[in-house]
Amino acid sequence: MRMDPAVKTRMIRNILLSLLIYALPVALMLAFLWWRGDAPWSHTAAVRHTGPFWWVSDWLNGNGFVELIVLLGLAEFTLGRYGEHWRGNETVLDIVCFALPRLVFAPFFAWFSVTALPKILPLEHGLFGWVPFFWGVLILCVADDLTQYWYHRLHHEVPWLWRFHRTHHSASYMGMSMASRQNAFYSIFFSQTYVTSILVYLGLGPASIAVHTVKSIITTLAHSSIPWDKPLYERKALHPVAWVLERLISTPATHHAHHASTADDGVGFYKGNFGNMFFLWDVIFGTAHISRHYPAAYGISHYESDPWYAQAFWPVFKSNVPGSELAADGPVVRTDDDVRTEVGMRDALPAPAAGD
Repeated sequence: MRMDPAVKTRMIRNILLSLLIYALPVALMLAFLWWRGDAPWSHTAAVRHTGPFWWVSDWLNGNGFVELIVLLGLAEFTLGRYGEHWRGNETVLDIVCFALPRLVFAPFFAWFSVTALPKILPLEHGLFGWVPFFWGVLILCVADDLTQYWYHRLHHEVPWLWRFHRTHHSASYMGMSMASRQNAFYSIFFSQTYVTSILVYLGLGPASIAVHTVKSIITTLAHSSIPWDKPLYERKALHPVAWVLERLISTPATHHAHHASTADDGVGFYKGNFGNMFFLWDVIFGTAHISRHYPAAYGISHYESDPWYAQAFWPVFKSNVPGSELAADGPVVRTDDDVRTEVGMRDALPAPAAGD
C-alpha cells in the first residue's frame, strides 16, 4: 500500500516547518544571551536544584513512576473504568509491555548513555553544560516531544510502519496501562529517547529530569480512563482555561479521540491527535481535532484478540488470527473500508437452505 500523495506532500511541508521549530529555542536563547551581554559558556558552575518540584522529580525518576501507575490503576479499577475488557490475553499483554521497558529497555538505554556515547562522542561530554536551565528545558521540550510527535505520526501515515504501532491501539479500553502498551520494536527504536540521551550526555541533565517528570505525568493522565478534564468543559467559567489547555497539552478528550475505534461519530480521530506531552504540535501541523467529547468505543474495529506474544514481538512472532495485520499472510494495513466490504459481502450471501 502506497502513502497517499496528499499526505506525503503535507508531511514534507510539515517536516520543513519542524526544522525551524527545532532551531527556534536555540536561536531565542542565543539572542537573549547576546542582548544581556552574557557568555555563560565562559564561566560554567555546578547548580544544585532543590525544592518541592525536585523532590517530586527524584521520586518519579526513581520508583515513583511505577508507584504512581499502581495508584492510578487502583483508582481506575475502584471506579470500574475497565469493565469486562481487561482480562486474559489483554491482561498478559499489558503486563508484558509494562515490564519490558523497565527490565530490558531501561538497562539498554543506560548502556547507550554510559558506554556507547562516550565512544561515539569522546570529547563532547558536558559540552553544553553552560546552557541555562530554563533554556535547556525549552530546548528539550521541543527536541524530545516534537521528535516523538513525528515518530508517532509516521507510524500512522507510513503504511509499512503501522504494524509496529498497532499494539498501542488494539485495546478496547483506555487506562494507565495504555501508555506503555507498545510493540517491543516500536519501543526500542523510540527516536526521542536517543535524542534526549545525547542531549543529556552533552550537558542538559537537570533540564531532562524536569521535562521527563512533567511529560510522564501528562502522558499517563492523558491515557487514563479518568476524564479529569471533563469539569473544564462543563463549567462555563472554566472554558477559557479549557481552550488554552486542550491546545497546549494532551488531555483525555483529545487523546482518547486518537484511540477511538471509529471516526464516523465526529469524536474519534485516529488519523490525527498525535501529540504526546504537547497537543500544540497537532494544532501547528493541522492534525488536531477537538470535540470535548469522549469516544463511545476504543480500539481497532477489526481487532480479534491477536495473541499477546504476536502483539508484543511482531514480526518475530506472528498472529494466528486469519486476516490479521500481524498474521504471516496478513495485509500491511486493514482499513475500516475493508471491514465494511467484508460485512457487506457476508450480508449479501444467500441464506442457507433448510437442513444445511
